[in-house]
Amino acid sequence: MERIRFGKTGLMVSRVAFGGIPIMRLSKPEAVNVVREIIDMDINFIDTAHGYNDSEEKIGEAIKGMPRDKLVIASKSPANDRKSFNEHLDLTLKRLGLEFVDIYQLHNVGSAERHKAVFGPDGAAAGLFDAVKAGKVRFAAFSSHSVPLAMQIMRTEKFAVVQLPINYIDTAAEEAIPLAKELDMGFIAMKPMGGGLLDNAELSFKYLLQFDNLVPDPGIERIEEMRQIVNIVNAKQTLSAEDKKTIEEQRREFGPEWCHRCDYCQPCPQKISISSVLTVKSLVKRMPFERAYKMANDNIQRAKNCIECGVCKTRCPYSLSIPDLLKKSVQLWTDAVAANPV
Repeated sequence: MERIRFGKTGLMVSRVAFGGIPIMRLSKPEAVNVVREIIDMDINFIDTAHGYNDSEEKIGEAIKGMPRDKLVIASKSPANDRKSFNEHLDLTLKRLGLEFVDIYQLHNVGSAERHKAVFGPDGAAAGLFDAVKAGKVRFAAFSSHSVPLAMQIMRTEKFAVVQLPINYIDTAAEEAIPLAKELDMGFIAMKPMGGGLLDNAELSFKYLLQFDNLVPDPGIERIEEMRQIVNIVNAKQTLSAEDKKTIEEQRREFGPEWCHRCDYCQPCPQKISISSVLTVKSLVKRMPFERAYKMANDNIQRAKNCIECGVCKTRCPYSLSIPDLLKKSVQLWTDAVAANPV
């Protein structure tokens, strides 16, 4: 697979990375096998996080004994303060079985409050910069769901890598791509398929690969998914006129108030699986209704218990009016059930 220079890090990384969220659902042997097969496909860039349950441990087992200089390993800490950050980093290194991690990110610096805490006198950022000096981390990085805030942080020129969500529906981060190039920063493209909401891999990666300075990191749990993506990436196809027409149609369909399935709104006090409810429109469209009913009905019924406490709204990095959107999804589901008796 093609390698590209990853900004000022100087690292040569595969044109697509591997995102470590979905392997949480696999047994350890299954996960280890998936990671090793992906590496065998000539993918050398692996991105995970402290908070992804046992993902780091599974990746650590998979890469045990492999030449360290052949892999680029990235992870993240959700800590606000230096002490917690140091604990997270030490645990990350232990789980991965490494003496250092190539790229370590402040995870989801997406609000003014978190920014203030992380960059305070004894915040997590201070711990990250110390870790770089100590050799535990090669390159400082951060991820965010707020493009304006991310660009503000990028301009400090204290970071080598940024990670932002971008796909052909969620295009806000296009604004940050020229800045990353200007500052010679590596750019990890989070949620290249909308967190699983987009089902057209060819369209998703043809869109992203038009930008020569970013690396998509799809979350993968089945090796067949990565084989398909690798074939698309290696084909180096560009967007056709028909592709662009399809993208515009889907953008109109999703509209501006679409759930990005980041789940930062959770947990809900009423135990509502918010992202599952807000994406039910896509489920109804893509699935045979009997199957969709089995998958979604319990979640939808629970959504009727929403008390509009507003906790989810304060957590949403996209400022969505979640209680209102839950009502819309419940009504959509009610109409779908009436039209498709099961």
